Amino acid sequence: MCAARDRHPTFKASFAERANNASHPLANYLLRLMELKKSNLCLSADVTNARELLALADRIGPSIVILKTHYDLVAGWDYNPQNGTGARLGAIARKHGFLIFEDRKFGDIGSTVQLQYTAGNARIIDWAHIVNVNMIPGKAAVTALQQAAARWRSRVNYEVRTSVSVGTPVSDSFDGEDDEQGTPAPTSLSAPKEPPPSSSARTDYNNGRKGSIVSITTLTQSFEPVDSPRFSNTIAEGDELVYAGIEEPPWERGLLILAQMSSEGNLMTNEYTQACVEAAREHKDFVMGFISQETLNTDPADTFISMTPGCQLPPEGDEEDGDVAGDGLGQQYNTPAKLVGLCGSDIIIVGRGILKAASPPQEAERYRRRAWKAYLNRIEQHA
Repeated sequence: MCAARDRHPTFKASFAERANNASHPLANYLLRLMELKKSNLCLSADVTNARELLALADRIGPSIVILKTHYDLVAGWDYNPQNGTGARLGAIARKHGFLIFEDRKFGDIGSTVQLQYTAGNARIIDWAHIVNVNMIPGKAAVTALQQAAARWRSRVNYEVRTSVSVGTPVSDSFDGEDDEQGTPAPTSLSAPKEPPPSSSARTDYNNGRKGSIVSITTLTQSFEPVDSPRFSNTIAEGDELVYAGIEEPPWERGLLILAQMSSEGNLMTNEYTQACVEAAREHKDFVMGFISQETLNTDPADTFISMTPGCQLPPEGDEEDGDVAGDGLGQQYNTPAKLVGLCGSDIIIVGRGILKAASPPQEAERYRRRAWKAYLNRIEQHA
């Protein structure tokens, strides 16, 4: 079925070994996350309302390393950048340890895809760690997305910490008068017990002495480096948990190139696929890998990750490598043993096989175990 690119070195290498050689920070993170969770499963969360999406992410999160979304088919998507649907997904992703992949399939001229990525109501770049591109417009689309991501990244290197203090000088001596010992009384800044006057200063007479009380407001700002996204100050308490054993994901964004499809009769030729590989090599600090049916690593220096849709398991109790029928709409299915074990794919993408199960969390675990077993067999390790 698949030649697995003549058994490229990445075919037998463990995810941990490949993490050490990954040129992309997010690819390094993902490979380490896969080893930590013993998962190479991506859930295609094709649901149609925001409440269901968030609940599904929370329920299936323990089994997956990537959640694939289509934000534009989700009714009730809250676009608030601080505490909307994207921010909520980010909190769930940190808690359970997975990345968010918006399956946008950008496919337009450079200036348009840049705006689709960074602007509009959705501002995909703010909440999606990974996006993908259809290379039909040519390599310029990849270049344009990388430029947009670089500009965005340069603006989020730092967060501004602002501190405001309000106080009233308290003194036993006013207008330069000394205390009884002939020394100036100390002045301290403290919050007044009573609300300050409406004006910044007032004149008062106390025991025949003229006093001036001034309310002082001090504002300080500092710029602190930020290595990873944080929403803990803008979401509900308790949602700021981080998955144990690994740090938060880096700020860098990643791109997958749509190089092959699982649908019957698709028009992606070998020449198109090769152009995708060339574009990835030219943008290795932005392109993490491919949506493909097999590993596309052929050059010794290739370290790309391959993610494959169209994966389905036979019903429980049937032969693990038995035939799986398509969906009647052009989708063709293969098992994890074939895609991971024979074709060298790294991550399987599963949607309806999990979503339509009687117990989606249990079925997600079944897919996770089978895909991980196929990976261990591929690198000749045993569970």
